[in-house]
Amino acid sequence: MKKLIVLALSLMAIAVQAQEINWITMDEALAAQKKNPKKIVVDVYADWCGPCKMMDRNTFTNKDVIQYINKNFYAVKFDAEGTEEVNYQGKQFTNPGYRAGKRGRNSTHQFTRALQVRGYPSMVYFDEKGALIQAVPGYQAPQQLELYLKMIATDDYKEITSAESWQNYQKSFEGTFRK
Repeated sequence: MKKLIVLALSLMAIAVQAQEINWITMDEALAAQKKNPKKIVVDVYADWCGPCKMMDRNTFTNKDVIQYINKNFYAVKFDAEGTEEVNYQGKQFTNPGYRAGKRGRNSTHQFTRALQVRGYPSMVYFDEKGALIQAVPGYQAPQQLELYLKMIATDDYKEITSAESWQNYQKSFEGTFRK
């Protein structure tokens, strides 16, 4: 009986874990790439940002989004105004202007500036070697995010070289993520 209960609890823990994105830090993602090359997707957010909270609530809880990101990317959740230390391309990025206890907007992190992120939320994509591919600003519903996730994961972005090819890609894209 005890073995059955332990088995049931283990299966429930696995099921619950599979229903969340496996968020890690940028340094952890870059280290993981060295062992198992995989693209990185970074959710750049701010604590005070309403659309960021909407993405957490509406997009990052979508089962299709969760499964696709966990399978194809290392997922990073990065506070654009936080204190996390990031080591990227031989440089250390911090937030020396951060003021603890400050409500609302705080100092912008050096890594946020290096990525040229100007608005929150922004989804930033990196290739398997940690090179920046693209930052995409703004709130995205699951079906909107699907286009970018699949375009990056499949390397289709390498074939999009003009505004016309981007429009054609968007028109021909057939999403499968459920609402």
